[in-house]
Amino acid sequence: MGNCCRSPAAVAREDVKSNYSSHDHARKEAGANKKQPITVLAGVPKENIEDRYLVDRELGRGEFGVTYLCIDRDTRELLACKSISKRKLRTAVDIDDVRREVAIMKHLPKNSSIVSLKEACEDDNAVHLVMELCEGGELFDRIVARGHYTERAAAAVTRTIVEVVQLCHKHGVIHRDLKPENFLFANKKENSPLKAIDFGLSIFFKPGERFSEIVGSPYYMAPEVLKRNYGPEIDIWSAGVILYILLCGVPPFWAESEQGVAQAILRGLIDFKRDPWPNVSESAKSLVRQMLEPDPKLRLTAKQVLEHPWLQNAKKAPNVPLGDVVRSRLKQFSMMNRFKRKALRVDTNGKGTLDYGEFLAVLLHLRRMANDEHLHKAFSYFDKDGNGYIEPNELRDALMEDGADDCTDVANDIFQEVDTDKANISFFSPFSCCRMHY
Repeated sequence: MGNCCRSPAAVAREDVKSNYSSHDHARKEAGANKKQPITVLAGVPKENIEDRYLVDRELGRGEFGVTYLCIDRDTRELLACKSISKRKLRTAVDIDDVRREVAIMKHLPKNSSIVSLKEACEDDNAVHLVMELCEGGELFDRIVARGHYTERAAAAVTRTIVEVVQLCHKHGVIHRDLKPENFLFANKKENSPLKAIDFGLSIFFKPGERFSEIVGSPYYMAPEVLKRNYGPEIDIWSAGVILYILLCGVPPFWAESEQGVAQAILRGLIDFKRDPWPNVSESAKSLVRQMLEPDPKLRLTAKQVLEHPWLQNAKKAPNVPLGDVVRSRLKQFSMMNRFKRKALRVDTNGKGTLDYGEFLAVLLHLRRMANDEHLHKAFSYFDKDGNGYIEPNELRDALMEDGADDCTDVANDIFQEVDTDKANISFFSPFSCCRMHY
């Protein structure tokens, strides 16, 4: 398993002892034959990222960029570097999107709940966003590891998320992709700050301005996004979805297909009957309802959410564990997300955006991918020994590569859901239509 269960800092401190030159030559030679490399960042001289930073191992991979651990060669400070390949910047719109992400991160004020950007630079191959390192893990992973999870803890997390929303809206920014994976803890300490880390889909807005581009992750999309007419209110909806999941372990709008998820969002029916909702305070349920108000004009603003009694009296919120069922659901939800991210790492457009047809047909698309190069590569990623089958230990090891704890139970759950004989998954088994969380 190598370094999967050790912090990036621990690994880096050992790596720094090695000679820097081992990485230099390979990276300097990469892309040497490119023709007329594009310039993305105006006024920023092109320079080899390796001249100033040691770019180390991969920390994570999103739809648009790969994040690496990096070390400032002068100060030895440990940082994170999100590298966006220029090969994925095929149009002027793509380039504008990257410029906007950099502009937004520079525009937002320094805040303990937002990852800070140290600098943005580029070379012939990629644009690099050098940021503070958050090594405390993803939001849901921390909750699962803690074992004792309460309304009070959910209130603290919700306050941080909505404070990020309030800050964005105050400075004319819609986040557009609020989801648990985009919040990391700064460090491993119990009182570590929780930070928003990804503004790749964020956009500047003016009062009254409306947008029509469908972006984000389906479970967290507001109904007006699907209707292609939205404003900053969508961030409150997404935060409300996260709060619902924090309190019960599953999304409020769930279906067997992504088309079903879209239909459930548009129906807007919220289930407060399943466990543990009968034991959740009425104040918490009231806030969820008001954040998941279908009419954006009636939905609470960030300021109103923060003024809600449940958050105002967060320290008085019930400190009784929400139960093992919530923790188990969160663990499965988190691991299925991890499974999805790994299976879809061979990125096609690198944008993280969905057009309406793509969103409504994702499941059908996955089922048709049986002969697609993308799925073959994804399957091969899990099939470590190349025998044509994904076995339980291979799935478990792949899930643990991101630093998660023992994933045996979750791997077994995935096999029960995906496979028929529970022994292994072949390329032509239901792997190709597994329910993956977008």
